[in-house]
Amino acid sequence: MTGDFRLEIKDFVTSHGISCEDVPMSGTCFLRAVSYNRGCRRELYILPAAIQAVTPEEAIREQHIRCSAREALGKSIMSAGQGIGDTEKCIPGIVTIAEDRWRSQERLYKARLLSHLGEFRSVFARKCKAVRIDKATASDFLAENHNYGPAACRYCYGLIDSNGEMAAAATFSNARKWVKGGKEIRSYEWVRYASAEGTRVPGGMGRLLSAFIKEVRPDDIMSYADLEWSDGGVYRRLGFMEDGFKEPVLFAVNPDRWNRTPYLSRRSSPTETQERTPACLWYMNDGSLKYRLRLTGYTV
Repeated sequence: MTGDFRLEIKDFVTSHGISCEDVPMSGTCFLRAVSYNRGCRRELYILPAAIQAVTPEEAIREQHIRCSAREALGKSIMSAGQGIGDTEKCIPGIVTIAEDRWRSQERLYKARLLSHLGEFRSVFARKCKAVRIDKATASDFLAENHNYGPAACRYCYGLIDSNGEMAAAATFSNARKWVKGGKEIRSYEWVRYASAEGTRVPGGMGRLLSAFIKEVRPDDIMSYADLEWSDGGVYRRLGFMEDGFKEPVLFAVNPDRWNRTPYLSRRSSPTETQERTPACLWYMNDGSLKYRLRLTGYTV
């Protein structure tokens, strides 16, 4: 990959007084950022993923190299007796930053990166009120604060702080139903969760999950952890169990607007997509882990 994107991220991190150095690993190069905030040492390995593949095959090869490098780094960290995760006490962590997301959502990605490095304000969930909010309010909040923006949903909840401001929001789908052992099972997807920019809400996900469970009484809730940012540790702490893997998705990327399109969703081949957008580049993400919370003791 070209050095420009990697150096751009490195310069941003160091501009905030955080040390950052190159760490070559398995054919690629991580950035190792170390910060000290709130009496805690945070160590974050950042893998800048420049968008430069001109064919789908190149994008697939690049994704394989990234995943192999992340796996090798993870083993190296574990062998040194350190843990990997996405909470303040489980440092270091590993994240992948795709260039198209960084350039199209620079504000959000910079804020998220700084949050992982301890640059955030804390709003404790126990000091907030969990309330049902309308879809328009949830959509506006997620558009401002979630990397993937809003998505179709049925149930929306927010955490309101002592100043009357929304500190976090979560959305859930309508029920997917099936019959098991003569009983109707109602399964829901936890679609989105986000806190306000520059804010962490300890206990926020659990508080909003509890509000949804209390009102809707689901049998089952599933969700996905984006492997470019998290190993899903927060779901495990909430009682979810790993329940599969969502395969990586290949995207056509417009390098002028830095927007991406998953070609499979349009029932077309990579070649056909490339013919429609001859100047496009290609990127394959790292996939997601699927998590499920069973609440009524049914068996598959």
